[in-house]
Amino acid sequence: MNINDSNIKKAVKYLNNEECIGIPTETVYGLAANAYSNKATKKIFNLKGRPANNPLIVHYYNIQDLEKDCVTNALFYKLYKSLSPGPITFILKLKNQSKISKNVTNNKKTLGVRFPSHRIARTLLKSLKYPLAAPSANISEGISPVTKDDVYDEFGEKIKFVLNGGRSKVGVESTIISLVKKPQILRLGGLDISILNKKLKLKLEKRLHSRGNINSPGRKRVHYSPGIPIRLNAVKIKKDEALILIKKRKENNKNYFYLSKTNNLIESVKNLYKTLRKIKKLGYKKIAVQRIPNRKFGLVINDRLLRASQK
Repeated sequence: MNINDSNIKKAVKYLNNEECIGIPTETVYGLAANAYSNKATKKIFNLKGRPANNPLIVHYYNIQDLEKDCVTNALFYKLYKSLSPGPITFILKLKNQSKISKNVTNNKKTLGVRFPSHRIARTLLKSLKYPLAAPSANISEGISPVTKDDVYDEFGEKIKFVLNGGRSKVGVESTIISLVKKPQILRLGGLDISILNKKLKLKLEKRLHSRGNINSPGRKRVHYSPGIPIRLNAVKIKKDEALILIKKRKENNKNYFYLSKTNNLIESVKNLYKTLRKIKKLGYKKIAVQRIPNRKFGLVINDRLLRASQK
């Protein structure tokens, strides 16, 4: 976890040359490039196989940098003050004079912005003269990476450099809230939405799936898939299945994989992607998942698994 000045300088050099690199954040690892560069951001879409109409989140070091590109408002400042840096993304209006590449926004007048809390990500952003577009560092519709090795599993030698920041602390993507017009939750994620409801003294509407034009990442019906079938709310295990559980069972079974042994939803959401990736690597052809409580971070787990199970 120690920040290596030499590696930060290497990362800056690659980014200044309009390359994509892997970077750690507290949520998941990102595939980062200069958000002002058409050439660099186009590489993100090509590497991920990401549809051009799916916008990217842009990472900033501080609010002063953000204000060059976006129109802020009172609700944003209220949330920013207490929740950033951290696992929350804000959808804001884009300024006409913004330098953000049109590739990033899907030609929309809004932008998803975030302030990562990971020390290495913040050190890197502070060293740059531009923000970073950085979606999760995985092939489109697949499982997001939570370690540097996961990034290499996805891309191999196709990307030039990955900064090692250890395992991501949160383990799933950021929560997304739109602050354009009426506040709305567009993606469940690493920040419990009950905190947002309390901060804003509102019961925020959730619009988690895109209808037509996509104005935010993470709203596609099919996503977060390990590439093998997933069966939800399973009671018993079937042949050739791995079973994911969140509470320890008395019987031992090599096909059991625990997100938590004590029904801990925070621990479970952190271990979700790691476990899905492990099961796939072990050669299982199917995954079953026991019923997950639909509350707090269980909402996030169920959202990810539902999309991963879609065909």
